[in-house]
Amino acid sequence: MSGFIISTIPDRCKRCFSCIRECPAKAILVSGGQARIIEERCIACGHCIKVCSQCAKLVSSDATLVLEMLKSEPDKKKIAVLAPSFAASFPENYYKVITGLKEIGFDLVSEVSFGADLTSNSYISALMEGKKKPVISSTCPAVFNFIQKYYQALVPNLATIVSPVIALGKFLRKEYGKNSKIVFIGPCVAKKAEILDESVRGVIDFALSFAELKMIFEGESLDINTLEDGYFDPPHSNMGKALPLAGGLLKATDLPGDVLDEEIIVVEGKEKVVEIIEEIANNNINARFVDILFCEGCISGPAIDSELNYYSRREKVIEFIKRDLKQLDKKVWRSNIYNSRDIDFSREFKLKSQRKPVPPEKTIEAILRSIGKFGKENELNCGSCGYATCREFAISIGKGLGEIEMCLPHLLDTINNALEHLRKTQEQLQNAEKLASIGQLAAGVAHEINNPLGTIMVYSSLLQKQLAKAGTAPSDYNEDLNLILQEANRCKSIVANLLNFARQGKLKISEFDVPELIGGIVRKLKVSGKFTDIDCQILDFGKISKIQADKDQIEQVITNILVNAIDAVEYTEKKEIRIGAEEKEKHLYIYISDSGCGIKKEEHKKLYTPFFTTKEPGKGTGLGLAITYGIIKMHRGDIYFESEEGKGTKFTVKLPLILNLNN
Repeated sequence: MSGFIISTIPDRCKRCFSCIRECPAKAILVSGGQARIIEERCIACGHCIKVCSQCAKLVSSDATLVLEMLKSEPDKKKIAVLAPSFAASFPENYYKVITGLKEIGFDLVSEVSFGADLTSNSYISALMEGKKKPVISSTCPAVFNFIQKYYQALVPNLATIVSPVIALGKFLRKEYGKNSKIVFIGPCVAKKAEILDESVRGVIDFALSFAELKMIFEGESLDINTLEDGYFDPPHSNMGKALPLAGGLLKATDLPGDVLDEEIIVVEGKEKVVEIIEEIANNNINARFVDILFCEGCISGPAIDSELNYYSRREKVIEFIKRDLKQLDKKVWRSNIYNSRDIDFSREFKLKSQRKPVPPEKTIEAILRSIGKFGKENELNCGSCGYATCREFAISIGKGLGEIEMCLPHLLDTINNALEHLRKTQEQLQNAEKLASIGQLAAGVAHEINNPLGTIMVYSSLLQKQLAKAGTAPSDYNEDLNLILQEANRCKSIVANLLNFARQGKLKISEFDVPELIGGIVRKLKVSGKFTDIDCQILDFGKISKIQADKDQIEQVITNILVNAIDAVEYTEKKEIRIGAEEKEKHLYIYISDSGCGIKKEEHKKLYTPFFTTKEPGKGTGLGLAITYGIIKMHRGDIYFESEEGKGTKFTVKLPLILNLNN
């Protein structure tokens, strides 16, 4: 058997974290989205197996080793010890299982329940000796594993008595010699860990689950339904047969189990077990004896491999008990018990602490903040991570048992943010492709228009001069020529903008002071009369580093946005423009807001499209923001805006302080 009793099959683990939710020892580490069993923390209770819908938990198997042993070593007695819950796993043919075991090579098939009979006197003695109260039963290996690893103060409370399986193994080795081979078969995963414990190692050679036994029968092409009923070999058990039922140990030891008896408590099931152990640790229990089973009786063991529900399994085991007890010879049974008087059924339990210290409060708070939990109101305690509360989850991360991606709400927020970022990136790519193709077209058109436009302007000027010399031209001719020159100059300006727009990222990088640049732009616009009746404020920039960029192009960006802001407030009662800037995370953020008319929602996506304008005909070319967008992207920056129709617009320009054109 390998050291790992339970492990995870990575390809099957689907991040449901049900195993974490069910693990009482928190012995599961999540790494890379995979739930991995931590061997030294695991108590082998098997609850993670029961709740894993993807069958991603693998239990170590002795099946191959058992088959090899059965087919070799003919000189050794081979004994199967069968747990009494086998009647629940093989409900229709449980006596045939005994015959089947002999068919595959076992010489003897014994009842584990006789081991419970063997230890009954030891429990009575433990109670009589005044052992530390309350005495905790040691029949369930998951229970004493849990106490040894996580409740060390309760180790002295454990009954220093071997489990029924080990007791029977010791009896059989006395009867048939130390060289005999003994194989336990039952519903318990923890038994696989128990037989490897150094205090009892070598008593039981192998441990099989009922599921493994069924696979062996199938692999050997053995249909047990075709076999005759078989019966257990001596020693036969008495009331130890009740062991797999809740309170079965009390029945075997003939201790009272009355519900009103405050001296004895019977506890079964994971939640109740954790609760009672916590209560005992806090000195809140005054009972003399506590019988604890991690499962709801062994008939609910993780390897029971039965489709029957709890009540049907219980009924089937009771049927077997009543049927089998009729064949018991009490005199022979007493003789066997007497013959075991010199066998030592005691054992010791060691401290195996696996408790990890709780992280400092500052660490817990930092982890909570990293998943968006800034206060109690943010702690949803949804349990999707497998932990009952967000705080428990943060503590597990602090202990190195989890990872932030286990938090579903945080993961969904991260995905939503990523999708939003992807959407914006796709829009930017679409804009970039559109601008690139329009830029190529614009460059060609500008070149073709520039030449005839120059000719028109030259000959218009010459004609104007000739008419002026002749002194014979009517005044309206002069006005017409001025209009031609004026419109030709406007076309020249449009062509210049087209060429700027089509420019292929040639930047003249220098280091300059942005607040100083903004101040100069505002002064120029004020001198030109652009800010008439407008309240323009430059906010306190604070301490801002110099920026590496193309100064002329950044000036064009700020000028374009300011001119648009001036136009936006032209017909509004409140005429305010605010300019601010701040430095954060190695970037400079420039904010320009206005109290203007705002931008209609349906126009948001068109804003950076060349030749799209909301201005009056003849007032704008629709190239300003397209050029601005191109310049900012060449600088590895970003531009975005917030706008509400009738209330104004705020543009934000984000630029790196140090421009690296290689990225």
